[in-house]
Amino acid sequence: MKGTNLGEFEELVLLTIAALIKDAYSVSICDEIERITDRKVKLGVVHAVLNRLDKKGYVQSHLGEATKVRGGRRKRFFTVTHAGKATLHKVKEQRDQLWSLIPEFTLKLV
Repeated sequence: MKGTNLGEFEELVLLTIAALIKDAYSVSICDEIERITDRKVKLGVVHAVLNRLDKKGYVQSHLGEATKVRGGRRKRFFTVTHAGKATLHKVKEQRDQLWSLIPEFTLKLV
């Protein structure tokens, strides 16, 4: 696979979708990223990233059932595609290679 063309926040969103498995919709993705990274995440930004990931073929979505809690609206759930999984593996491999090049003493916390 050539370049993955995956930005840092795109990677976070894609990893979060993979982690949430069948409960990955925009609000749950925001909540989980905020919980893990301890930084505020805007829903509009997540929607933009989800659209980009969809255009790249890294995610696919489907609508859930309408619920009374949501006033009859349906949630759009996301899953990682085969191409998305391959990209995540490639990104992890590249990061692991870079981490392995760093001498242990360089990153030692004092």
